Amino acid sequence: MNRHNRTINLGSALLLAALLAVITLPAVAQSNLKEGNNNFAMYTKTKDFKHLEAARKFADEAYKTKRDSTSFRNNLLRGLVYSTLAVVDSNRTQKYPADPIDIASASLRKLVNNKQLSYEHGPEVNYIKRSLANAYLIKANRAVAKANYEEAFNQYRQVDSISGSAIDVKHNLAVLSTKIGGEDDAIKRYQAFTRQRETSSPVYILELAELYRKKHDKPAMLNTLLTGREQFPDNKEILFALINLYVADEAYAAIVPLVDEAIAHEPENVNLNYIAGFANEMEGNTANAKRYYEKVISLDANNFEGNLQLGLLYLKEYIDNPADEDKENKAQEYLLKANQIRPSEVSALKSLAVLYDQSGDIIQLERVNNILNQLTVN
Repeated sequence: MNRHNRTINLGSALLLAALLAVITLPAVAQSNLKEGNNNFAMYTKTKDFKHLEAARKFADEAYKTKRDSTSFRNNLLRGLVYSTLAVVDSNRTQKYPADPIDIASASLRKLVNNKQLSYEHGPEVNYIKRSLANAYLIKANRAVAKANYEEAFNQYRQVDSISGSAIDVKHNLAVLSTKIGGEDDAIKRYQAFTRQRETSSPVYILELAELYRKKHDKPAMLNTLLTGREQFPDNKEILFALINLYVADEAYAAIVPLVDEAIAHEPENVNLNYIAGFANEMEGNTANAKRYYEKVISLDANNFEGNLQLGLLYLKEYIDNPADEDKENKAQEYLLKANQIRPSEVSALKSLAVLYDQSGDIIQLERVNNILNQLTVN
């Protein structure tokens, strides 16, 4: 009887031990989790690396079994710790079973799979995302510094996949695309964030326009600059780029309404005042053209183009009205000045020849024609 009781008691003892073992294991895991969280909290307050190392040790201890790896709380701590290490130990001075970025990313994937809990722990999950984005950003910037643009592009893509709407990252991806030969990819990226004023900028507009210029796609370049004008009507660089495009296309009618605004930005810009004069001349606005050419000469008395064009305007008016001595004198004044500035310039000499032929000044006409003949022979 007693022997039987002893057998029963021994069996009970073994069962109790087994139950205690089952109870103890989760308790240990819970203790590691608690200590890990406490140390991580201490690190966030003090920035003392020893607390982060302790948090890492406890996070690893709480992540031993397959069951541990599926626990939301375990992955949350692991993500917090290793995403932080990925940034603060960017030189990887500590030994790791894998790169902290990879460890934290694996935990983050498990966290976001649980939508309810990841929502409830939104601040912590967002912290992990920000830390990972910063870790990839460090790698990207180092790659840029070494001119390893392919690597930089790949790292920035990782940043973009985490940060989502960070416009600076999207811009860097577009810039890097051009550096690794992906102009079409770069254009698509620029298009995506220049459509809206909120994500666009004058810099982005001008860079996209430049890409179109290199591809010799003038219509797309023009549309980009016009979009930029709508988004940033007061921006000088976009306005000037648009005027330069119109100049290249000889679209003088489009230039005339813009030049006064451009000159308001740079009143003493000689080239801009000359463009204004020439555009108005081409559009038949002679009085305005004279005014701008006169401004050119007042800013630069030895400007050949300004003197020549102003002389030609007065020469035309003199030919239309040979009795107007004032027009004759003005034409001669500016054409002689142009000839003085560039004595061998054929256009100025031919214009003087026309003037002297019209006025009947045979001596001056012969002088000019002799110079022209010598230049032609040479």
